[in-house]
Amino acid sequence: MERRIVLVTGSGPSGTLSGALQALGLFVPDPAWVADLHDDLLRRCNVDAADARPSAWLEAGRLATAEAPRERLHTWLEEQFADGGPELVVEDPRLAWFLGLWRWAALRCDATPAEVTVLRPVTDVEGGRSGDVQRTAAWLNLMLHTERSTRGSGRRFVRYADLLDDWTIPVATLGEAFDLEIVRSANAQYQRKVHEVVEPAADRVELAWADLAVPARLREIAEESSRQLDRLAGPDGDTPDVHDALDRLRAAYADLYGEAEELAASSVAAARRERPKRAGQGKKQGPDEEPPPERPQRRWGRKG
Repeated sequence: MERRIVLVTGSGPSGTLSGALQALGLFVPDPAWVADLHDDLLRRCNVDAADARPSAWLEAGRLATAEAPRERLHTWLEEQFADGGPELVVEDPRLAWFLGLWRWAALRCDATPAEVTVLRPVTDVEGGRSGDVQRTAAWLNLMLHTERSTRGSGRRFVRYADLLDDWTIPVATLGEAFDLEIVRSANAQYQRKVHEVVEPAADRVELAWADLAVPARLREIAEESSRQLDRLAGPDGDTPDVHDALDRLRAAYADLYGEAEELAASSVAAARRERPKRAGQGKKQGPDEEPPPERPQRRWGRKG
């Protein structure tokens, strides 16, 4: 059996798809190791997992050609194929930032990488500590650039709602598209295990745009992006006209973000000036340090 690795990306992956594939028999390598790797790489390139900056993709992309992370991932991935068999699945919210690195490591292991993007609308993604504007911007940045970086590769898009409504259809489609022998040969016993994974995920809270406080232009780009991305999950939906539409939306978002950066330049400058001041607060004078010179008292009023 040929080696294959399914890389699951998307905004706010919940582990549902990888859990379903694992229940069918695919091996899921240690998620903690994967998370630690991605956290370390994000720190190195000064990128946040929910980074809304279009330029963050260039910073993260540079690590795909760095020798140290390449060898680190290749060595670990080779061990996973040896221990877990020829078909693996990896799902992590930060994986999209380093798809190039994973592709390189997979090919170095003589494995075929297959990329699945789970489509969830921004209104269905947990915001955590992020506000509505930041969450929407981060969602746009992640989804539009993930689509661009997977274009031309062996990829598929799966609607999260379809996965919860009837997992058998999208999972079977992935099995055929990526030639996953374990998925195609799964019996009823394994399929019952998948139900145990998917059913709890169906109990979720859905929001509407009316529940989010988002500027009109940002909302307009997000809604149209969601519509175009949704087309990619349909039969024969991965077409040049959809790619062109998504390219225009990605450029529109980059322009909008650039305008926002210019508007906020004064706030950024003020924060930078304040940072050294705060860093000096509470600093105790060392025993060998001379006290600061006394400032002369200024006398107000007229002379004489």
